[in-house]
Amino acid sequence: MKLKNAIVSSTVLFVISFPSFPLGAEPSRRALEIIESRCMLCHGPEGERGSRTYPRLAAQNVAYLEKQLRDFRDGRRTSEAMTGLTRDLSDRDISQLAEYFSKNPPQSRPVRNAVEAELGKKIYFEGLPAAGVSACVACHGNDAHGTTELPRLAGQLPSYIEDQLMKFASRERTNDGSVMNVIAAGLNGSERRALGVYLGSLQ
Repeated sequence: MKLKNAIVSSTVLFVISFPSFPLGAEPSRRALEIIESRCMLCHGPEGERGSRTYPRLAAQNVAYLEKQLRDFRDGRRTSEAMTGLTRDLSDRDISQLAEYFSKNPPQSRPVRNAVEAELGKKIYFEGLPAAGVSACVACHGNDAHGTTELPRLAGQLPSYIEDQLMKFASRERTNDGSVMNVIAAGLNGSERRALGVYLGSLQ
């Protein structure tokens, strides 16, 4: 009886920990093991945890997540953590991980600095023509949800956005084409921070 209760309890915990999937889209046991043993530590069980170094993954576009994971695995994008963690992932692993995190609901964060948020919104929709910075809306959309190939920025951690813009500007990150390198190079520190604050407030 004790063993039976333990099995039931474990099953309930498993169901609570991971959201449901459409028929045929459930992650394999291996994918769930990867999530539990690797992804959860930095990104949380549903991809909602983040930091300046680690992005939120919840609700991110599937194709974009797949590309980034392949780029980490194949050396086109470097990271002390992700390079090692993705080295043994198969294309099937990557597809299932991307599908899992994309299905989880996004969250927005309250605006702590209305002035910065307003500047970020202005840059997002109008760009900075004098500095050669194109409006972000042209590629990432009015709601900042991105496209099949481009990332969802809405709800991303402000500090992570700021950090990635710095990496694009310095060309430390070059795996997404040259457009972002040019745009990010035209932003100063306060403008990068403002964009992060604005985008982090969206859902």
